[in-house]
Amino acid sequence: MTPTGHDDVHLATRSVTRLSVGVAVVLIALKAFALGASGSVAILASLTDSALDLVASLATFFAVRWAAAPPDAEHRHGHGKGEAMAALVQSGLIFASALFIGWEAVQRIFDPRPVSSGYWAVVVVLISIALTGWLVWMQDRAIKRSGSMAVKADQAHYAADLAAGVVVLIGVASGAFLSAPGLDAAAGLIVAVWLFWGALGLLKEAADHLLDRAVPDADRIAITTAVLADPRISGVHQLRSRMAGSMMSIQMHVDLEPSLTLEQAHDIVVEAENRLLAAFPGADILIHADPRGRAEIHADAGAAADGTA
Repeated sequence: MTPTGHDDVHLATRSVTRLSVGVAVVLIALKAFALGASGSVAILASLTDSALDLVASLATFFAVRWAAAPPDAEHRHGHGKGEAMAALVQSGLIFASALFIGWEAVQRIFDPRPVSSGYWAVVVVLISIALTGWLVWMQDRAIKRSGSMAVKADQAHYAADLAAGVVVLIGVASGAFLSAPGLDAAAGLIVAVWLFWGALGLLKEAADHLLDRAVPDADRIAITTAVLADPRISGVHQLRSRMAGSMMSIQMHVDLEPSLTLEQAHDIVVEAENRLLAAFPGADILIHADPRGRAEIHADAGAAADGTA
């Protein structure tokens, strides 16, 4: 079945990606001012990350719109993997950011430089933390409505920024008020390690989507449970499931009584599809009916690895 009625989901993702781009622009302006006033390496690290946040948020902005496009002649399964592509781009940008920040921080550890205008820097960092926290909260609301992977990736990045902002605040305050610029550089290094670790997780999730990793065991169990709730369906085999952006794709073969008419078998399958849609709204579902005891393997037997019953 082809999913319909996703307007509300797409509206949620489009709205929050616009907000993400706007927040990134404001943060860049604030941190550029703070960097010019303080010369803090922790602020430099945070500014660099915010610049890449803007690039990543723009990628997400366009990705969710492209992913929401309906299937066409060249993309019969839709454009959902555009979100995974955006997440892959984000992970690469975060890796680059982590390497740049780490290199600058190591240099400053061996060649400490004083942090000036500490009050301005601290005020900017506090405003940045507040804005980022608000954005993460708004993204969380959008994710609950849409399940968008691209928005999840963007949120993961900004959530890391939120924690990193606290580290930056400590570094700036230490460098400015405790005359310990080495702590400022150390804070920048911690931010770099934090970003690198987050990028690894983001890269893995994007790769799982692009390589069609099966959905979690709990979801596969829920799928088979929903289908087998009808006693007229005696078995499920060749179950395949994957995610394409926020949409789950489900394919399977079910065993039915051979004496059923085509219309009866059709009605049973439609009812099973409706039960699956109740559990997984918007899923793309394809169910093939087999006569019980006479099912044939229609594809590589390896497909059964995604779960059989």
